[in-house]
Amino acid sequence: MTDDPPPTAALPRRPRKPLLRRVATLVRWIVVALLVVAVLLLAFRAYDTRNGPPLQLWHKYVPSELSAAEIDRADWQAYVQHENALFADVRRNVTDRLPAEARIPSNRYFPGSPLYPGRFDHDWNRSYILRPAGPPVGAVVLLHGLTDSPYSLRHVAQRYVEHGFVAVGIRLPGHGTVPAALTRIDWETWMAATRLAVREARRLAGPDRPLDIVGYSNGSALALKYAMDAIENGRLAKPRQLILLSPMVGITRYARFAGLAELPALLPAFAKAAWLGIVPEFNPFKYNSFPVNGARQSHRLTASLQTQIAALSRDGRLAALPPVLTFQSVADSTVSTPAILQALYAWLPANGSELVLFDVNRNAKPGVLVNPAALTALARMMPALPLRYRFTVIANSAGDARVSERVVEPGQAIARERPLALAYPPDVVSLSHVAVPFPPDDPLYGFAPAPTPDGQPKFGVELGALVVRAERGVLNVSLDSLFRIGSNPFFPYLLERLDGWIDRGAPRGIAGIAPEAGDVPVIPPLPREAPAAVPFDEIDPFSRGGNGDAMTP
Repeated sequence: MTDDPPPTAALPRRPRKPLLRRVATLVRWIVVALLVVAVLLLAFRAYDTRNGPPLQLWHKYVPSELSAAEIDRADWQAYVQHENALFADVRRNVTDRLPAEARIPSNRYFPGSPLYPGRFDHDWNRSYILRPAGPPVGAVVLLHGLTDSPYSLRHVAQRYVEHGFVAVGIRLPGHGTVPAALTRIDWETWMAATRLAVREARRLAGPDRPLDIVGYSNGSALALKYAMDAIENGRLAKPRQLILLSPMVGITRYARFAGLAELPALLPAFAKAAWLGIVPEFNPFKYNSFPVNGARQSHRLTASLQTQIAALSRDGRLAALPPVLTFQSVADSTVSTPAILQALYAWLPANGSELVLFDVNRNAKPGVLVNPAALTALARMMPALPLRYRFTVIANSAGDARVSERVVEPGQAIARERPLALAYPPDVVSLSHVAVPFPPDDPLYGFAPAPTPDGQPKFGVELGALVVRAERGVLNVSLDSLFRIGSNPFFPYLLERLDGWIDRGAPRGIAGIAPEAGDVPVIPPLPREAPAAVPFDEIDPFSRGGNGDAMTP
């Protein structure tokens, strides 16, 4: 007789998980709430766009630009030929089809307007080559900003030509024609155009001559990206140095969501949702209207740029980056000034780079109206010393309009000062993002444009010199656009510093220009000022912090 097996103990019942179910339910409700909020925001965005100004022909017609692959296979002549075809297409599809209400003097697309680019001696919306009188001693590529045109860097191009360089100013795809062209462009196509311009510059100057790249705003990001691509790709020509003006290294974090803002535009009734701003086009060499895609592509470009900087630094290859000279306004509502310090210069090797910051006017006439944060922005954004690069501030002090150059050399912690023969105009509170590359006598953006023989504005309007007062709605332009300074009172200093960098390791060329067929007219030389002694004033601009950023061109 065998013993019965002991009874099997009853298995415990699996406990319920009310907590997990509650969490899952909560997550579902959060997701539903977020979706509802997103739908409401999109609905509001769609409704809001219906109330704005109507889209015009230049907001609807999209010229057919070459693709990135086509540009990589093209040469300069093919690119310019296609560019000419684009402008002819714009003439047929926009200019020749303007309705009566758009045929007004303030519309750059109306042939009867003084702003119409086709009536000028040279249309600076187009790509150009400036040649020195003799054989070029080097080449420079100039990359303009977002919504901009090759016009923006023509003064810098002229300076290079005076040093014997050949200057290649390319019209980046999507620019110079109609604002709608920016609705279907991507940053990879801009990079392909950058590579094309470098190929042409190298062809014109020869393989052994210095090659510089100058970038303004979005063009600075392209210049930096190209220089880093050249580190990774030995087939690309390597630049000797980079000159950056108001560089777009970082923009507002909200730009990454720009694509969501144009989702309602998938429905034809809400086509205006594809635009962040629909504005009259009264500037002959820059778009006033701004598409959502412009913000999205700039964010994609700067995100790729920052990722590549970090990757090359980790691999120890960022040491091969050429020296970088940057000119930047402390006050900048388009790009992030702290990002230039934190996302670029903090990573640079000790290779002779320099950052020049233009401080706000501490002797400004409307002192009580100046935002206190603007007066402390420089101190808040400055990193701890010493640095691996040369750090320069152009600044004045309360009670004195005259400015000084304050320099901290690499590895040092004390600034030295050099008085300049320059001063802040009494009615100028600060520079701006758009002011840096233009001299005060620029015929379009200068606050003191050079006189013309007939007394009329050279380009139909003197935007930088407008000082008007009127009731709201009387003018075609916003008060914001009139208040923003468009030229740089310290441009002579910028040229002085540029001269020094151009001459580093480059043979001196023959000054002046001998235009050839297809080249642009000569630009008169810009005046240069000698330094004068002014009293030293004790302001320490160095501490830590940061300021905000935005995304308005």
